Amino acid sequence: METLEKIFAAKLLKVKAIKLQPTNPFTWASGWKSPFYCDNRKTLSYPELRNFVKIEIGRLIAERFPEANAIAGVATGAIPQGALVADLLNLPFVYVRSKPKDHGLENLIEGELRPGMKVVVVEDLISTGGSSLKAVEAIRNNGCEVSGMVAAYTYGFDVAAQAFKAANVKLITLTNYEAVVAEAVRIGYIDPSDVEVLNEWRKDPAHWNG
Repeated sequence: METLEKIFAAKLLKVKAIKLQPTNPFTWASGWKSPFYCDNRKTLSYPELRNFVKIEIGRLIAERFPEANAIAGVATGAIPQGALVADLLNLPFVYVRSKPKDHGLENLIEGELRPGMKVVVVEDLISTGGSSLKAVEAIRNNGCEVSGMVAAYTYGFDVAAQAFKAANVKLITLTNYEAVVAEAVRIGYIDPSDVEVLNEWRKDPAHWNG
């Protein structure tokens, strides 16, 4: 029986959400250079796949965090996914900005959270975990409890795992880097030379320059 991580990895590859650019690396928000990029936002353009993500994230929240009474999306990538999941579960929805709005009400959290609410954070992708955990901090500062976080994808870096552990946040994901690469090799999406580059990058992603 195929696991969820393998099934979703195959779906991401089918819509070409995985990009490899060993000679022209991507630069992430953290400043890291990477030959590999997972564009989860592409799932929003495919109704069947969008529905799959919504249902699976909703199922994980219902199973693992049944006490949750609010959903928060992390801006900007997880706003649509979070809203879809909140609608599915019939729960209140908010989203957390990366920084307070510079005009109007200057909100960091858009929507309404009442102190004491138990919130599940929805994220599209976890790399170093920095921006995701800033959202957690904002929700806690609002007097709420963060039950956990559900993300579509994680790179599985040790720095992220340590950060989530230090912040006491349980993270659950639909799929991960290892599952995607394994499936990509299996179907010929990437060749052995690509894997060699990826392995070099994984040894020290914070200092890799291609």
